[in-house]
Amino acid sequence: MEIRATRVDDLEAIRAIEVRAGALFHEVGMPDIATHPVPPAAVLARFVHGGRSWVVADDDGAPVAFVLVEVVDGLAHIEQLSVDPAYGRRGLGRQLIDFVGRWAAGRGLAALTLTTFRGVPWNGPYYVRLGFVELTHGELGPELARLMALEARHGLDPVERIAMRRELPVGA
Repeated sequence: MEIRATRVDDLEAIRAIEVRAGALFHEVGMPDIATHPVPPAAVLARFVHGGRSWVVADDDGAPVAFVLVEVVDGLAHIEQLSVDPAYGRRGLGRQLIDFVGRWAAGRGLAALTLTTFRGVPWNGPYYVRLGFVELTHGELGPELARLMALEARHGLDPVERIAMRRELPVGA
């Protein structure tokens, strides 16, 4: 398996990964998240054209995991990270996050951020194991605060949502 830049012809495969990964939310009693519509390919293409999307590809070159990145408050923000459940628990998410960390550090960005669900095992607790720390409301930059407010307006419970940050090594 290899990490490579996402291509436009990967977008439908990425959408399918998101559907399969999202279905796991049924297991934790979050059916509204499990059935949330996947962004259209045109929205995902923005990340591809911006050079801010990568996939883990299997030996045949097909995507099995992906990450989408924005720059928010001058930091690399992981907008979405999904692993096909058939390939779960193999460290692919960690590999993508570490890859994004190297990409961000190479651009002089000081940290990674993301928003996630506090109690979902493969969300908040997982990211803590990867070195992320929860941010207080006062630690949010203005863009990240607006992003979390937008999530709340779209129906994501602000009590369950958290923002997290992982510092990047200086000069990495």
